[in-house]
Amino acid sequence: MRIGYFFRVCSGATFSKLSGAINTVHTKSGKNKAGIFFDMVGCFFKYRAGYNDYVLFEYYNMTADQRKTYMTRFKNKRFMLMQNDLTSAEIFNDKRLFDTRFAKYLGRRVLVIEEKITLEQFSEFIKPWDVFIAKPAFGECGKGIERLVKADFKSDEEFYNYVFDKENEFGVLEEAIKQHPDVSKIYPHSINCLRIATLVVDGKPNILYAVFKTGNNGKFVDNLENGGFACHFDLDTGTVTGPGHTSDMEIAYEHPYSGIKFKGFKIPYCEEVKELVKKAALEEPEFKYCGWDVCISENGPAIIEGNDYAAYDFPQLPDEDTPKVGLISIIKQYIPDLKL
Repeated sequence: MRIGYFFRVCSGATFSKLSGAINTVHTKSGKNKAGIFFDMVGCFFKYRAGYNDYVLFEYYNMTADQRKTYMTRFKNKRFMLMQNDLTSAEIFNDKRLFDTRFAKYLGRRVLVIEEKITLEQFSEFIKPWDVFIAKPAFGECGKGIERLVKADFKSDEEFYNYVFDKENEFGVLEEAIKQHPDVSKIYPHSINCLRIATLVVDGKPNILYAVFKTGNNGKFVDNLENGGFACHFDLDTGTVTGPGHTSDMEIAYEHPYSGIKFKGFKIPYCEEVKELVKKAALEEPEFKYCGWDVCISENGPAIIEGNDYAAYDFPQLPDEDTPKVGLISIIKQYIPDLKL
């Protein structure tokens, strides 16, 4: 492969982005920029690590043995294609299909936005609740999601017309979840979820990792792209085990809204969470490697959404005083002969 290939494949790489990545590493490590560049190139060819992987996971602070345990964007895509049948991926990508297929795991009522839904049917659906979440049929990172309050509309008809307005592109209207107070206290404005990855091997579901996510800055979604945080999480103890990470690779030891320390923060119902995602992981046999967003409601865990493309970055975010062991090592506990 030529060096030019390195630039083309790295997620729409540009020289300015690559230069910015080199500057970031130089600032953090004090290492020579030329040396950083050639090490980046070497890591791409040897480990399929793009420059974003190199910076995010701190390849510049790893040994060769540590580097080879890390899942990279390219390896994760390859592993996903090995485990999942993308010809049927619409079940995860279309919220209308997902909410229908996985209804028993959602812990809330859902109305699929279809032309055949009448005003009378809509009024009957919204009668028991005051707050709703409207979501586009397709989308990610919380884009296009709106929190709707029934009292903000003059009538059911006005509410109906807004939800069914094609310009809003809503696919589902969901009953708003009432989050468990123990989870809300760190940040009450969003549903703070666990992102959990499962891998089915020989018909048995296994949990690869869990990460706790929480919103910030008044936002009602917990995505990092909206200013939220992600923290390593131990499902066995129900405890956050590290600081909060932002999309800008900044570290926070306590939530700026509540002042509650991330490390040591506890979440209830974790045994039930394990049971829930393991059951969900077996629902679609053609999808063995999945990511699940799970919230903790007042009544227990509920799945917010599923992803056929499980995130590889969350479980590998670097924490201080934590061994540098990547996701590939965890997967090899279940697939010892894995080659990526």
